[in-house]
Amino acid sequence: MTALTLTALVTALVALGCGVALGRWSSRCAHGTRDSDLGTPTEAATFFTLHTASLAAPPLRGGLTVESARKASRRLRALLGTEALCLTDREQVLAWDGPGLAHHGELIMEQVASVLATGRGKAFPTRCRVADCTLQWAVATPLAVDDTQQGVLIAFAERESAVLVRAAGEVARWVSVQLELAELDRSRTRLIEAEIRALRAQISPHFIYNSLAVIASFVRTDPDRARELLLEFADFTRYSFRRHGDFTTLAEELHSVEQYVNLARARFGDRLQVSLEIAPEVLPVSLPFLCLQPLVENAIKHGMADRTEPCLITVTARDSGPDAVVEIEDDGVGMDPERLRRILDGERRVDSGIGLFNVDERLRQVYGEDHGLVVETAMGAGMKITVRVPKYHRGVQASCAATPAVG
Repeated sequence: MTALTLTALVTALVALGCGVALGRWSSRCAHGTRDSDLGTPTEAATFFTLHTASLAAPPLRGGLTVESARKASRRLRALLGTEALCLTDREQVLAWDGPGLAHHGELIMEQVASVLATGRGKAFPTRCRVADCTLQWAVATPLAVDDTQQGVLIAFAERESAVLVRAAGEVARWVSVQLELAELDRSRTRLIEAEIRALRAQISPHFIYNSLAVIASFVRTDPDRARELLLEFADFTRYSFRRHGDFTTLAEELHSVEQYVNLARARFGDRLQVSLEIAPEVLPVSLPFLCLQPLVENAIKHGMADRTEPCLITVTARDSGPDAVVEIEDDGVGMDPERLRRILDGERRVDSGIGLFNVDERLRQVYGEDHGLVVETAMGAGMKITVRVPKYHRGVQASCAATPAVG
C-alpha cells in the first residue's frame, strides 16, 4: 500500500465520524485502558483505523477468494462502520457481513455488472421493501488489479452519505493494492518455479547420457560399482526433480552435490579430485533449493576444460556469525572478468552462465542485493565462488524429510 493511499484511507475514515472507532476504544477503556492511553479522539480513531486495516490485509494477500473475502469483510465493515458490506468477484457474492443477504444478495449482482462494465463506482438507493430493513442506500466501488476489474466492494447504509462514498472508494483502492501485492507474490512464485525449471533443464541430457554411459561401462567389469552409481543417479535425479518446496537444508543440498560429484568422478576418474570440508553446525541452515549444484557443475566444467592434469575442486561450508558461508573453488582455467560480468548481468547469449546467473538472481531475490554471489576469477587463475546465507531469515524454511549425512 502506498503512503498516499494509506493517508487518504485514514483521512476518509476519520472524517466518516469515528463513531465506530471511538466506541470500540471506549469499550477497551472500560476493561482497564486509561483515557490518557488513547490520546485525542482523532488519534484514537486513526489508531483504530490502522489496526483494523492491518488485520484485514493478510487474508487479502491471498487474492480475492471466498475464504479471503470472508475473513476480510468483517474488518472492512468495521473500518467503514456501515450496516453491511459485501465483496464480490465478477460472477458472485464472495462474502457478506451484516444483515440483508437473503433479500439483497441476488439483486446486487445487477449493480455489480454495471460497475464492472464501466470501471467506475456508483451510489444508489436499494429501494428495499422489506419491513425494518436498514439497507436503504449503497456505494459500489470496483476492485482492480493492473487496470483489470476483479470484483466489487459494496457498503450499505441507512441513508445517503457523501463521506461514505469517499471512504468506500479509499477502502476499495486499499483492497485493490493488497490484491495487487497478492498478484506480485504469485508472479514471484511463478518466476522462482520457472528459474528452478531452467536449472533442472540445465542438468543437461549430456550429463544424464554420460552418467548412464559410465554406469553401463561398469555393468560387466564391476557390477557392484555399477549398482552403487545407479543408486546415486536415482537419488540425485529424484532430489533435483522434486516438486515440493522452494527451500531445502544445506545438508540436503550438499548431499545432492556429493552424489553429483560421485557421478562426475566416475566419468573423469583420477583427473577429478574433490574435497568437501563441512562444519556440522551449518547443516540445518535453510537455503534456496538447487542452489549449490549448478555452482559445483560450473567448477567442474571450467576446472576440467582444456587441461590434462588433475583438477581440484574444494567445497567448504562454515559458520560465520549470523551467516553460513559456502565456498566452491577450482584450480582450472578461470574466466575473463568481463565475461563473468555479462553472465551475472543476465545476458542470456552467454549460454554457459545460465546457472550462475540463475543462482545469483535467486539469492538476491530471497535475501537482498547484498547476498548475491561473490566470484573471484581471472584467466588461468581458477575461480572461487562464495555464497553467504543468513542462518535465520523470515520466510525461508526448508520443506524436506530427513536430513542426510554429508561426507
